[in-house]
Amino acid sequence: MKEPNEERDEQPLLAVEREVGVLFRRGRARVAELSRRVHPQLEGMAYSLLGHVEQAGPVRVTDVGVHFAVGKATISRQIRALEELGLLAREADPLDRRSALVSLTEDGRRRFLAARDARMGRVRELLADWSEEDVVRFAELLHRFNDVVGEAAVPSA
Repeated sequence: MKEPNEERDEQPLLAVEREVGVLFRRGRARVAELSRRVHPQLEGMAYSLLGHVEQAGPVRVTDVGVHFAVGKATISRQIRALEELGLLAREADPLDRRSALVSLTEDGRRRFLAARDARMGRVRELLADWSEEDVVRFAELLHRFNDVVGEAAVPSA
């Protein structure tokens, strides 16, 4: 009996790998651009971090670090920079006073939502010629791919 990956044509897999690489490179550049749209002093993943906090509501700093798979020092530094710009506020976690919760300030929420609305306008433009069924299927396939990538990142015991 053949293994599932035996004799599989490598060309489609190479095409997927190549296109995912293009998507990631363009995505990093786009997120940095969106971060600067939120605030001119922001770079890198600040937009994504703000998006996670906006979606999660008041969230523990450690949980933000886990979500982005970065260490405590790195996430604390990034959150501190966002606090200094007035985009995030930190408060003690009422369930564990040793932990802190972060949430968007009103200015942070306003700026993030304006950037997100601009981004969504661009997504609408890019997919305007796609059928609704194609968009739905594309979202399903991306979700499925992200699930597989996420599972592969978790070390097995």
